[in-house]
Amino acid sequence: MIFKQVFDQKSSTYTYLIASSEGREALIIDPVLENVDSYIKLLSELNLKLVKVIDTHIHADHVTAAAKLKDITQCSTIMGEHTPAETVEIKVKDDEYINLDNLKIRAMYTPGHTSDSYSFLMDNYLFSGDTLLINGTGRTDFQNGNAKDAYNSIFNKLLKLPEDTLLYPAHDYKGEKVSTIGKEKKFNPRLQVSSVDEYIDIMSNLNLKKPVEIDTNVSKNIKLGA
Repeated sequence: MIFKQVFDQKSSTYTYLIASSEGREALIIDPVLENVDSYIKLLSELNLKLVKVIDTHIHADHVTAAAKLKDITQCSTIMGEHTPAETVEIKVKDDEYINLDNLKIRAMYTPGHTSDSYSFLMDNYLFSGDTLLINGTGRTDFQNGNAKDAYNSIFNKLLKLPEDTLLYPAHDYKGEKVSTIGKEKKFNPRLQVSSVDEYIDIMSNLNLKKPVEIDTNVSKNIKLGA
């Protein structure tokens, strides 16, 4: 297997490139529009063919490169079935598998940050989007976010995975690249709660500013960045 983690400085977004060394087929998770040339260069250097692009949800802080990558490579676009993006070619259901040569990636419906948020599990690699972050969790105050749903997604799904599962989120703002489910259970301050009501109370009082370009980004991302 080939695995690359690419960081976008402006939006603090992590993009992931996964490929099968056997058939040279690749997929990219959460690509950023401004970085398309870098992705294409990386694919060329590794002698890979991009066949699938996944967005974990409709992003508010950057524009996805899904549509542009499709134009360049003829790859398929993938999101969870709850997405409002009508031009997505493949809409996967909860617990459905995405195949990449001999690799299998499990779709997990994990709403809360947004109503269309999905996480993706490949072996012991968890790509959690904005649902579960390193030492944090995704905000729940816009795009049909819901703190109770987020609690259920995190505590009743993601934290049920083996503790050595590697956590790769869509964002990090402090330079962290990877964690584990076990570490997050022990040290993530948002997860040290005794009830769903306590979690809802924390999320209701974050008082975060909305992303500056949220309206523009969301409208573009519903069209996959086209």
